[in-house]
Amino acid sequence: MIAVVDYGVGNLFSLSSSLAAVGADAVVTGDADTIRRAEKILLPGVGAFEDAIGKLRESGLDRVVCEEALAGKPLMGICLGMQLLFDKSYEFGEFEGLGLIRGAVRPIADVIPRELKIPHIGWNALHLAKEKSPIFRYLEEGDCVYFVHSFYAAECEESVIATAEYGAELTAAVQRGNIYGCQFHPEKSGPVGLSILRAFAEL
Repeated sequence: MIAVVDYGVGNLFSLSSSLAAVGADAVVTGDADTIRRAEKILLPGVGAFEDAIGKLRESGLDRVVCEEALAGKPLMGICLGMQLLFDKSYEFGEFEGLGLIRGAVRPIADVIPRELKIPHIGWNALHLAKEKSPIFRYLEEGDCVYFVHSFYAAECEESVIATAEYGAELTAAVQRGNIYGCQFHPEKSGPVGLSILRAFAEL
């Protein structure tokens, strides 16, 4: 079973529908014991970093997610959920993340040309690392996925498993052992996104 963490922030319906479409056994839950019993964890997220990390900590689920991930359970963060995995974020201030992956979340405005729109919204090709991650087992170089973001993961070169070009080479996905993150939305990325969720379910 995959536990989709419900802490008041996330595109839960689309994600649970996509998991059902690939035949994954998944439950949307804010219950700590259910998350502990699950074989895998998905951490979604939309909105602002400060609000999301605050709600996650208020619920106490931050400790559960970290404990389970550090014990070896596969964890995937999606969009803001991926950003929460890092040490800190500089989104309208400085805020501590979960510290599961080394790096910091910074504004894309600092690295892309001024004429490009923010947020970065739309379909972009993935450039995969030479050693393909297990969650990309069904992907090919250049497959396109859907992004919606104004901030990106930086200072995390050792964990990057895919990048995308938007005026600069931006982190698209990361992995540290059993911990994964996708800046894009697999649940909004058509067959390519479904194949990523399928591969995660098969870990």
